Amino acid sequence: MADLNKIVEELSGLTVLEVSELVKTLETKWGVSAAAPVAAAGGAGGGAAAPAAEEKTEFDVILVDGGANKIAVIKEVRNVVAGLGLAEAKALVEKGGAKLKEGVKKEEAEEVKKKLEAAGAKVEIK
Repeated sequence: MADLNKIVEELSGLTVLEVSELVKTLETKWGVSAAAPVAAAGGAGGGAAAPAAEEKTEFDVILVDGGANKIAVIKEVRNVVAGLGLAEAKALVEKGGAKLKEGVKKEEAEEVKKKLEAAGAKVEIK
């Protein structure tokens, strides 16, 4: 175990360029790659390139501002968030920056945003 600690200490003292050179040397010597494996995209044809970034599938709906017509926004917040009482909905609208929905599909997030904005609220989808 003492030998491993010594190796860790020596590696910790290397610069980024030295670490990069070490990785290249080890890849060559051992015949391996330090790159993360990429899942094959496509079926039997193969050949399709993997997407650069995974498409986001879950979104959060955030009430940024209740707007001037708070009563309409409070009513719509109660419709959107199940089991919410009048006092809780009012507190969310007045507070601002509250997550009304978390991890929902894009279509649902867009629908909620549309309803709240029609009532006069300012809404973001993240």
